[in-house]
Amino acid sequence: MHPMDMQLFLQSLPLERLPAAFLTVVCEMAPYLLLGFFIAGVLHVFVPQKFYANYLSRSNKLSVVWAALLGVPLPLCSCGVIPTAIGLRNEKASKGAIASFLIATPQTGIDSILATFSLMGLGFAVIRPVAALVTGVCGGLLVNRLIREDDVVDIGSGSCQVENGNRLWRVLKYAYYDMIRDIGLRLLVGLVVAALIQVAVPDEFFLSFGSQPLLQMLLILAIAVPMYICSTGSIPVAAALMMKGLSPGAALVMLMAGPAVNLASILVVHKSMGRRFTSVYLMTIVGFAVLFGLLLNATGWDFSVATQDACCMATSALPSPFKIFCATILTLLIVFALMMKLFSRFTDEKNTEPDVTVYRVEDMHCSHCEAAVVRAVEEVPGVEKAKASASANTLTVKGPASEDAVRSAVEGIGYTFKGKV
Repeated sequence: MHPMDMQLFLQSLPLERLPAAFLTVVCEMAPYLLLGFFIAGVLHVFVPQKFYANYLSRSNKLSVVWAALLGVPLPLCSCGVIPTAIGLRNEKASKGAIASFLIATPQTGIDSILATFSLMGLGFAVIRPVAALVTGVCGGLLVNRLIREDDVVDIGSGSCQVENGNRLWRVLKYAYYDMIRDIGLRLLVGLVVAALIQVAVPDEFFLSFGSQPLLQMLLILAIAVPMYICSTGSIPVAAALMMKGLSPGAALVMLMAGPAVNLASILVVHKSMGRRFTSVYLMTIVGFAVLFGLLLNATGWDFSVATQDACCMATSALPSPFKIFCATILTLLIVFALMMKLFSRFTDEKNTEPDVTVYRVEDMHCSHCEAAVVRAVEEVPGVEKAKASASANTLTVKGPASEDAVRSAVEGIGYTFKGKV
């Protein structure tokens, strides 16, 4: 685009509506997000990883169903779910159960279910976890049928990290710091993009594809599959696109395929679980996202009313004081978590102790990735203590362990080891 054309385009945008649109979306999501984060913290603290392994160890249909049922409420992203799935593999979970867990878990979570209800209505809030459950179960059954156990890459044994301290404090820390640190930036980007879509994209823009709903879905897939987006951050974007004429089925494709997979997770799954496993995993996500999208469009149900009611209240009334209060709290938590994340990025790069070595480790995206790397490295003989930083892509190791041993531990759980910083 010519610079002059770009300048005219920017001048034509009704940017004075952007703050109101942004405030409205935040206020609608904030109460449900705060509640969802708290429930996620309770699940994290009070439900140990061993609980999941006990239900997933048998290579049968029931373990596949349990994997999807247990994964749907967990607030894990498409990258954060991989070390958890590898941990289940170490606990002798079946290959089908692992596939079911990998597919179903990142598509939704208790926080995103509540946030989906706040912006997109009850229909999407019900359809989304049901679609994740069905997709996970079918993917697990396909893996059990098409892939032999020895086709899955064997992973070294590991152990669960035991957390100590007051449980209520651990719930609050995980809910309102760890989770927000993990998804805060992507959630903020999603909210800003949603507000921009509302003010910049012409009304009923996607109606030009009205006679070709499959083309809409393929376009969404081409954007969503390689992109790293969390299940919560995808909600305001999907809602805003529906207001501009995107079909409900194509919006569901974004809500399913976007959080379920991304380029980084594909590479890690391929490295950790093998080529055939990855092929079934990816084709199941894409195929069932399109299938559910087509089925949803075929029903003829009108979801636009609920979406417009949630997203367009700025044109009719100010949000309630309670929603403004929740939005303020959420904003402060996001700002604090992101500032601490930025601060840790600089402090983690400093190395003043002679027995401490800093390595570069890539493909970490959240606190679950950090915990998985630390858990694996602390099993290495000679490692006294380890600390991982996803924001700085660093692993700090205290002790005389060799670089080769650390490399083997990191690469054994699917992450990229780049050597000393």
